[in-house]
Amino acid sequence: MELALFDLDNTLLGGDSDYLWGRFLIEEGLVDERSYERENERFYMEYREGRLDIDEFLRFQLRPLAEYRPTELQEMRARYLEEKIRPIILPAARALIEEHRSAGRYLLIITATNSFLTRPIADMLGVETLLATEPEMADGRYTGGVAGTPCFRDGKVVRLHEWLARHGMNLERSWFYSDSHNDLPLLELVAHPVAVDPDETLAQHAETKGWSIISLRA
Repeated sequence: MELALFDLDNTLLGGDSDYLWGRFLIEEGLVDERSYERENERFYMEYREGRLDIDEFLRFQLRPLAEYRPTELQEMRARYLEEKIRPIILPAARALIEEHRSAGRYLLIITATNSFLTRPIADMLGVETLLATEPEMADGRYTGGVAGTPCFRDGKVVRLHEWLARHGMNLERSWFYSDSHNDLPLLELVAHPVAVDPDETLAQHAETKGWSIISLRA
């Protein structure tokens, strides 16, 4: 079966769901504004510059999940999705997903952002299969740790190969859409890599390789 893979942040979304979660927590007064904003901005810039320490970032990003009960987190997430995410779902992204769906391809979102945030976003986009960084849980609560391999850079390749092996699928007839040079390890593997509103590094790489470059924001 043909496979259509999609990055999420700044690809299908006109923004970054991780960063916006941080902004939401600050605006709601749920974290210390000054220190959290400083770190949120730092990690976002390090991601864009390709020097993010994913383990350090995840300790920061997942810590608030351990500080609230699941019912509280669900209520917070519902407001975050309506205020921060629904307005940045790109109509052209929905159209692209439906184009691949109509062609009979299997749809999969693969993202470094944790599944607590991204599972409902994938549902909003009508994509059932999601590979994301998995927050660790114990006794019905988040611990602030990570379960398994973070779905970031080479970790995306690891997680995808595990999924492909479980489902008896391969990348011989595959597409992958991403905006970020952090996804080069996976873009190099698929049959049809597509740079979507790419950062400068990815744009240069895509031009050198002759990959497709598109925009979903026009």
